[in-house]
Amino acid sequence: MAIQIHTAAERPVERDWRSAIGNGLRGRCPRCGQGRLFRGFLKPVDTCAACGEPLHYQRADDLPPYLVITIVGHIVVGGILMAEKYADWSMGLHMAIWPALTVILSLLLMQPAKGGVIGLQWAMRMHGFGGTPDTPERQPLPPTVHQS
Repeated sequence: MAIQIHTAAERPVERDWRSAIGNGLRGRCPRCGQGRLFRGFLKPVDTCAACGEPLHYQRADDLPPYLVITIVGHIVVGGILMAEKYADWSMGLHMAIWPALTVILSLLLMQPAKGGVIGLQWAMRMHGFGGTPDTPERQPLPPTVHQS
């Protein structure tokens, strides 16, 4: 089994991760910034309509919700603590505001978070975006030691 060794001459051109993430956050193709990244709320397109970049390699499944939970949690918990300290709200008002704000913020941030993660994956050539398949190379098993 041959192992691929990438030399400096074969190193691909670096992609600007800042613009790729920014384009993804805006729901645009991480490569050109023109084509739409999503065909549904969270369903990415297979290829960019503007530049033809294949986007079906993305694997942005679990990270975007974790990012959204972290961001929304900090906003909502901070708001609850501020409201408890500086406002005299009834429990009913708290129960009306905070769950609704949590759901609204989560829905507003989910697509940009997923787009940003797809942009990061594209910029870092992860999961097939680099032109090589996303399968690990098979390594030979170590020799077994027989005990007598």
